[in-house]
Amino acid sequence: MEADTYYPERPMGKPCTGDILSNLLLALFISAFVVAPVRLVAEEALPAGRNATAPDGVKGADSAGGIEMKGGETLSLDRCIEIALRKSPTILAAYHAVNAGQSRVGQARSGYYPQIAASADYSKYSLSTDPTNAALDQYAATATLTQNIFDFGKTWTQVTIQQRNLDASREDLRNTTSQIVLNVKRAYYGLLQAGKNRDVFKETVAQFEQHLNQAKGFFELGVKSKFDVTKAEVDLSNAKLSLIRAENALRIARVILNNAMGTPDASAYTIEDTLSFRKNPITFEEAKQRAYANRPDLKSALSRREAAEESISLARKEYFPVLSGNAKYARVGETYPPEQSGWSAGVTFTFPLFSGFLTNHKVREAKENLNILKANEEALRQDILLDVQQAYLNQQEAEERVSVAELTVKQAEENFEIAKGRYEAGVGSPIEETDALVALSNAKTNLIAALSDYKIAEAALAKAMGE
Repeated sequence: MEADTYYPERPMGKPCTGDILSNLLLALFISAFVVAPVRLVAEEALPAGRNATAPDGVKGADSAGGIEMKGGETLSLDRCIEIALRKSPTILAAYHAVNAGQSRVGQARSGYYPQIAASADYSKYSLSTDPTNAALDQYAATATLTQNIFDFGKTWTQVTIQQRNLDASREDLRNTTSQIVLNVKRAYYGLLQAGKNRDVFKETVAQFEQHLNQAKGFFELGVKSKFDVTKAEVDLSNAKLSLIRAENALRIARVILNNAMGTPDASAYTIEDTLSFRKNPITFEEAKQRAYANRPDLKSALSRREAAEESISLARKEYFPVLSGNAKYARVGETYPPEQSGWSAGVTFTFPLFSGFLTNHKVREAKENLNILKANEEALRQDILLDVQQAYLNQQEAEERVSVAELTVKQAEENFEIAKGRYEAGVGSPIEETDALVALSNAKTNLIAALSDYKIAEAALAKAMGE
């Protein structure tokens, strides 16, 4: 249904400036009359607190790198995480995904605003009644304004859908950030472990060198046999092989941390020693509840489910009519600028009668998409529970290992001092001392591994809880 009012063209001659001005004012009046109430209602209908601002702490991410490391710098764990978040291309991609989501919200909101278009046309034509059959010029210039007046909430629903998708993108960014943080923590504690292991094996080599010198001295004095010397030489060689492996493991651990920070060509640096034990008092039930409340991937899934629910509503709105307004101003003539002018304004009521069951199929598709997201959400909840269980059990195991390993180190130190004293007194065997030294070395590396595993398990639990 359409109602238009058209004022015929003026007689040949130049148009009055006042007429042009009045027509433009009329168009602006129509735009303001139609748009103002729609925009007011739209803005009030948008969910509170759902703005499209960029996430905090990620604005500084850039492809160029952000912050640079200084040669010889001592890096804390927080400093390593900061570098990783600035350098990571994965973070940058997720950040741009948020920006794209903000743009899609803006695209959806464009339905609230008037659409203004201008066109210009030139053509030649001839009249059959003209005996000269001369070609005539035709110039035309048109300005058109259209405005959605009432669409049964279609535009609002589209904005809501894109807003929910934007919320999901923000949570995806948080999830990406938490994964990078976990990767850095794993690499950081791995480097600490490798460095401490290297130190242990260096100390062991020094102890075996001391034992070899003692054995040589006892042999020269005739107190001990040649067996003691050869046994000490073999043990020293084995200790040096272990040291070589430990030094290579240290180099690999540094490469892994460099990769986690996004700095494969990083200059030499050291890291702070934070490999200490402090019991985490959290219970499993508390960890599980915090995970369900805080996990960004679960929040992302919930936002996408909400968007899917709104998509069903949007598909159903295709059954409803649309009321829109329009205004047009045109100038037409055989000379340039065109001398004849006219304008029109009206409203259009469009009611869909039959679309080949298209809307029905869109509704069914939207429902099935919602069912898919619900199933994926349930699977995600199960995965979250598994993550929490594994991280919590690993933390508990590492905690028990730490207490046992600390006791083992004390016992191994006492045993080594006894065996060393017995050998120096000439009453002990070389096997007794070297076995005690190997046991001490193993006890120290086991304690280091338990401390590192506890820190990593603690970090994994924090990630599993969405923290």
